Amino acid sequence: MNTTEENIALTNPAQAPILLVTHSKSDYISFLDPATGHFEKLIVGKAPFAIAEGPNHRAYVSTAEGIAVVDTQSRIRVALVPYQTAIGKPQYGEYRPGGMGIAVSPDGKFVYVGVYVSGSSTKSQLEIMDTTKLAVIGSVPIGIRPFDLVTSLDGREVYSIDHDSYSVTAVDSSTHKARTLEAAPFGRGGFEKPHYAVVRGDGHLLLPYQGRGLVVLDPVSGKYETKPLTGNTHQEGVAFTPDGKQMLIVGIGAAGSATGKPNLTVLDVNTYTEKIIPLTRMHQMVASSADGHYAYLTGGVTYADTGWNGMTVVDLQSGAIRELELPDYPLDVQLLSR
Repeated sequence: MNTTEENIALTNPAQAPILLVTHSKSDYISFLDPATGHFEKLIVGKAPFAIAEGPNHRAYVSTAEGIAVVDTQSRIRVALVPYQTAIGKPQYGEYRPGGMGIAVSPDGKFVYVGVYVSGSSTKSQLEIMDTTKLAVIGSVPIGIRPFDLVTSLDGREVYSIDHDSYSVTAVDSSTHKARTLEAAPFGRGGFEKPHYAVVRGDGHLLLPYQGRGLVVLDPVSGKYETKPLTGNTHQEGVAFTPDGKQMLIVGIGAAGSATGKPNLTVLDVNTYTEKIIPLTRMHQMVASSADGHYAYLTGGVTYADTGWNGMTVVDLQSGAIRELELPDYPLDVQLLSR
């Protein structure tokens, strides 16, 4: 593992990096020390999917029951805010109803969560929670199965990555008016769907597809161009390194038009130069270390229940990997801010 991280963990545990992880086959998140593998559980709600950090030591977790509000300093659940949308009894698995992608407005005043409703043609909902009132104050129809939510850099819009609709829904954060933006570089069929996105410094959204193409979407015009990728793998989770210069893209392996093996693509977001690191297992999500030297990948792949109970730490310079055992399908991962 990272010698620097290990030294920090041993000499000053208070400064050691801590990861927030959702455990999708149970009801908790964990506070994980990636240097030692030790973790502390916190019950948040059944089938937790994603985590978004806000200011004032707050994190928000989308679950099958509601939005969990977590005090990351005291490590307690402050509230579990129910959804407005009727989603039925809590379920688990790839198609479980409830909260999926989640994001916090840049000013920390609102939390946005994409709520999936069972049914192949039933639109999902973007629900808006006031972080002071701890109540959902609005809901906007979006596309189907919103894997991810991201906000514009100025917070004026929030974008839902609509997996089953091959689209991105842009929602005005003030008026709650929605625009549907096409995001289907390889057509609307099969596995060539959008999953996760990052917002580059110029405001464009970057969405990878199948290790074949990177959609660079201008949300103002709604137009996009597709840059070539060579990973040849079904791509899922994404993250920036802290300097915003590199994009980490998780590939789970063969599916649809992707015929290759699992890997991690490290992409220069300005030149589109790729470095591809081979992996031996499938992974779903990724986060970067604070120094951009390491990537943390979760093993709880929801697709066809093909994941595993663990996490992989990848040295982005050497390509060396180390695995950690983690129970209950670790799904999302975020580096805890200090």
